[in-house]
Amino acid sequence: MTRRFAPTSLMLGNFVTGCSVLAPAGMLSELSTALDVSIRTAGLLISFGALVLCIGSPLTAWLTSRIERRKLLTATLAVMALSNIASAFAPDYASLMIIRLIMLAIGVLYTPQAAGTVALIVPAEKRGSAIAYVFLGWSLATAVGLPLISFVASRYGWQAAYATIGAIGCLSVPLLAWRLPAGLVGAPVDLRTWVELGRNPAILVLLLITTLQMSGQFVVFTFLDPLLRRLTGAGPDAIGLVFALYGVFGFIGVVIATRIVDSWGAFKASLLFTVLVLAGVTGWSLSAGIYPLMALSVAVWGLGFASTNSMQQVRLVAAAPPLAPASVSLNTSVLYIGHGVGSAIGGLLYSRDLLYGAGYVSMAFLGLALTMVLLSGPRPKSAVVPAE
Repeated sequence: MTRRFAPTSLMLGNFVTGCSVLAPAGMLSELSTALDVSIRTAGLLISFGALVLCIGSPLTAWLTSRIERRKLLTATLAVMALSNIASAFAPDYASLMIIRLIMLAIGVLYTPQAAGTVALIVPAEKRGSAIAYVFLGWSLATAVGLPLISFVASRYGWQAAYATIGAIGCLSVPLLAWRLPAGLVGAPVDLRTWVELGRNPAILVLLLITTLQMSGQFVVFTFLDPLLRRLTGAGPDAIGLVFALYGVFGFIGVVIATRIVDSWGAFKASLLFTVLVLAGVTGWSLSAGIYPLMALSVAVWGLGFASTNSMQQVRLVAAAPPLAPASVSLNTSVLYIGHGVGSAIGGLLYSRDLLYGAGYVSMAFLGLALTMVLLSGPRPKSAVVPAE
């Protein structure tokens, strides 16, 4: 039986997960200066983290598929909270990287298992909006978490930012343990499951869309802070405002998604939010160097950022409900492939001072993603010609 606020407790866990994954992007300049490494090297905290997340998502889905969900999710969230606190005491860059990789190797469990768990505790007709609601935690991580991380790091140091995430995580763990029903176990994941996924063309196309969407966005997003500093001369407060716009509009986008997905269908909603992301990145590219226009473009981009992926999860669950635990975890895996690919390309462009080119590379990836979304839509039914 669903306990009141169980989906909310799962959503707040996603907030902690999102902050843990995205934290370096909100304080890249502070990490670079304090740890005496280049911006590109600091960005590897995201790139290498994405590699661990990519490999870990399907692997942990297989290893933990028979574990009761409340125990699994609360333990995962506790590890993330304690790892963030440990990060605050890291003496150097290498130590911080090791702690981060260990944290993400465990934390990779949370988002796909939260999506699969909420699907077990809500009626089928509300599954789409429930999954989108749980993913709202990631939007809150960008709306509230990233500006908070940027603010704390710029004034009190990167250690204080990690400690803040850890403290929030420590508050979220008992709430999740209290509100999530006991006895929830998803369908077991075995080798046959992965074979079935590989033979499903619809799922493979959806996974490609996720990869393209995330690769395109993280070419710019990973280096949003230093790009704004160099292109516009923006200071910490102005950069924090852009992160806030990105997150607030991301929150609005997911709220809209939860309202329209059950009536519109996930395909139409996915198309809408992919167009918004592409429009925002296009605006960023064309207005590069003009702070107000770049900030406005980031707001448009934010409307689609989290919603595109929540719609991908809804589409994957609908495409093959029995395979949902595996397909959603694999979607998380390719999402982080996108993080890694985009961050690596963005780092290469930044290190070569191709600051304006990052936006156009991002546009190319997102244009391909939009094309694939269009191709993945429902096929029109052939007209039947009546016999004479």
